[in-house]
Amino acid sequence: MIDPRAIVSPDAEVAPGVEVGPFTVIGPGVVIGAGTWIGPHAVINGPTTLGRDCKVFQFASVGDAPQDKKYRGEPTRLEVGDRNIFREFCTINRGTVSGHGVTRIGDDNLFMAYSHVAHDCVVGNKCVMSNCTALAGHVELGDWVILSGYAAVHQFCKIGAHAFLANNAAVTRDVPPYLMVAGSPAEPKAINSEGLKRRGFSAEQISHLKNAYRVLYRSGLKLAEATEQLTELAKTQPEVAPMVDFLGTVTRSIVR
Repeated sequence: MIDPRAIVSPDAEVAPGVEVGPFTVIGPGVVIGAGTWIGPHAVINGPTTLGRDCKVFQFASVGDAPQDKKYRGEPTRLEVGDRNIFREFCTINRGTVSGHGVTRIGDDNLFMAYSHVAHDCVVGNKCVMSNCTALAGHVELGDWVILSGYAAVHQFCKIGAHAFLANNAAVTRDVPPYLMVAGSPAEPKAINSEGLKRRGFSAEQISHLKNAYRVLYRSGLKLAEATEQLTELAKTQPEVAPMVDFLGTVTRSIVR
């Protein structure tokens, strides 16, 4: 299943049944799980672990050195889960020492053409990074986050689960869960109602989240006061709890 024109390091671990296309390069320290398909002209460098049933399309670069001027060749790594898809020309970098040495990607994510995940990022599960989107270093994405085309996220920002970033959004602050944001700099617009419907949230749950959004963004309350109200709501509306938990981890302030 490995094309004879591919270059595979003897120090790489490739599971039986993995398919590798012509002119692809797999470097030392790479571990590839069963069922993974790698097209032609891709480059995977290590230390990198790629899970089961992933797909790496032509000209993608996965696991190469971080684009950080402080990087001096230290042994850092990339950890990728199962069933991830990396389309043409996307770039996924390893971590740096200052970021605990690892970039982590969960399961079932789609990285479209020319998307970029920088060093030390943490990407959850079932995320979509559309064409030409970019995460700077140390960014965290929760589960089910969608970045529309050309959206970009500033370093050290956190994006909560189920958030939706509109096309060309420039995110410079943390984005709480469930939000739709747009603009440059990005601003909150509404709850991601359509996305929540598609993922099985009930009309009542979405109504609760819309009310939580109003408390946070339309009530005129200070952030601490709004957080107190949301904490009370979360006692009887568990879908609000992820928003409360997220607000307790904010480091760059939230989009306003």
